Amino acid sequence: MQAMILAAGMGKRLKELTSNATKCMVEVNGVTLIERMLSQLDKKNLERIVVVVGYEGKKLMDYIETLDAHTPIVYVNNEIYYKTNNIYSLFLARNYLTEDDTILLESDLIFEDAVLQRLLDNPYPSLALVAKFESWMDGTVVTLDEENNIKNFLGKKDFEFQEIPKYYKTVNIYKFSKDFSTSHYVPFLEAYSKALGNNEYYEQVLKVITLLDKPEIKAEPLGQEAWYEIDDVQDLNIAESIFAEKEEKLDKFSRRWGGYWRYPQLLDFCYLVNPFYPNQKLIDEMKANFERLLCEYPSGMEVNSLLAAKYYGLHKEQVCVGNGAAELIKELMESGQGKIGMIYPTFEEYPNRKEQNEIVPFFASKPEFRYTAEELMSFYEEKDIESLVLINPDNPSGNYIEKQDVLKMADWAQKKGIQFIVDESFVDFADTNEPASLLDEEIIKNYPEMVVVKSISKSFGVPGLRLGILASGDEELITFLKKRMSIWNINSFGEFYMQIFEKYKANYEDALEKFKEVRREYVKALSACPFLEVLPSQANYVMCRLIGNKTSRELAEVLLNKYNILIKDLSKKKGFEGESYIRLAVKRPEENQKLIDAMRAEFGV
Repeated sequence: MQAMILAAGMGKRLKELTSNATKCMVEVNGVTLIERMLSQLDKKNLERIVVVVGYEGKKLMDYIETLDAHTPIVYVNNEIYYKTNNIYSLFLARNYLTEDDTILLESDLIFEDAVLQRLLDNPYPSLALVAKFESWMDGTVVTLDEENNIKNFLGKKDFEFQEIPKYYKTVNIYKFSKDFSTSHYVPFLEAYSKALGNNEYYEQVLKVITLLDKPEIKAEPLGQEAWYEIDDVQDLNIAESIFAEKEEKLDKFSRRWGGYWRYPQLLDFCYLVNPFYPNQKLIDEMKANFERLLCEYPSGMEVNSLLAAKYYGLHKEQVCVGNGAAELIKELMESGQGKIGMIYPTFEEYPNRKEQNEIVPFFASKPEFRYTAEELMSFYEEKDIESLVLINPDNPSGNYIEKQDVLKMADWAQKKGIQFIVDESFVDFADTNEPASLLDEEIIKNYPEMVVVKSISKSFGVPGLRLGILASGDEELITFLKKRMSIWNINSFGEFYMQIFEKYKANYEDALEKFKEVRREYVKALSACPFLEVLPSQANYVMCRLIGNKTSRELAEVLLNKYNILIKDLSKKKGFEGESYIRLAVKRPEENQKLIDAMRAEFGV
């Protein structure tokens, strides 16, 4: 068997990275694509590797010669690379195809060893590697029958988004038997090139071959194996996170702050949403209005304040709507004067918006990180602060203060003239008999020094809409904050959601009840793990202390690298001082079980 790498293209979409080097010389985490690929092929005891060069061909050949590959390498030169496509590169190398079985690869690919092994382990002589189509993929897709025969090759003009569940993307790695190349591929390649020219893609030939009664080529669908095709800088950025060294991968994923739909195999236990809401009917209503919402402007701040206020029974003058709670927190923190009390460990969006010398910290006591309203009032009674932040339930500890005790703190703050900021982004998940929220007309009116922040993203499970609200009886503050916001800080999708979400209130309440039941079972299962000390939580996450010989960092790394599970390692957060605590989101039962099974496997229990 031999390998053939098509590496003649110019890679224009990578801009300056390919201004004086070919695409496969671009580095991913310090290693060029061609070095990685040749190293992987070098282990397969191949007869030779054929590299078709073109753009910056001499530079590529000189570079390859420095890589100390053991397999013999021969080159084919596409001198007119700038006006042809890869069908011509393959046409130039066609005689090699008829001399041996061939692994055909494009040079802009990065993949783990298991991808290549999957191709070689399948005894069928001629195969196309394919993967289930995902949103990040571009290029040729195929449809398969029950026996993995390729039914159709579909180009962009044939692509139908409603058919995505049926589609597979070609990975651009093939195995052609010598017989298949001789009897099918090369004759059709020659005929196609002669009839339709050289500015096409070699997969067009396969498309024609699949129309035969017996095309002699099947597909091999990948499963969890990692691969990526690098066409532009965004692809390069994602590839560097997927193929990072084990100790670096966690940091690269964490620094993305979301966008994990680009990693369809990932189970995200780090970011916090409602796993049982929104319901399908609400989603369908959003979909039905997608086109109009996409093409029309949203309303301004006053209309969106009215929509949010209506849901919570408030007046629009008492409510400011933000592009997520994060926007509101930023404006609130940056506009506040004087020193501010904060409870550590905490959601760091609050302290990150203040100078350290402006923060008067209260550190929750270890190892359980519990505290009460009385402890907070006692601690801050003689402190010189202008405001105090309470996140309730707290993030990441899950500590919860009952509503009547929070109102005691509101009374205390009012008497002291302290602005009392209560972030109740997770309060809907609290297991209480009475509504735990402070978003109530009478409460807001009675405590003008109190500011209530709520993330709609988290509690309603719609983080992609970026919605949050801030409410206060201090209408001057609300007016001031609104003036600091841009006129269209909420997009049309967020506005439409607020327009319709009241009629789904019963569905939301049902989802919360289901969530609380699942959380109880989840906490019970986690508590049965001898390597975890599980802290009580009234939020949609659980904080745990690790017991045993693994640190929280080590566990987070192995879960990501080995199981594609992302958790929150808390060891670097202020208040933990390197101690091994983790935060685990509550997800659907089957996902929760996957996490528990993975942790048990790593701890050997």
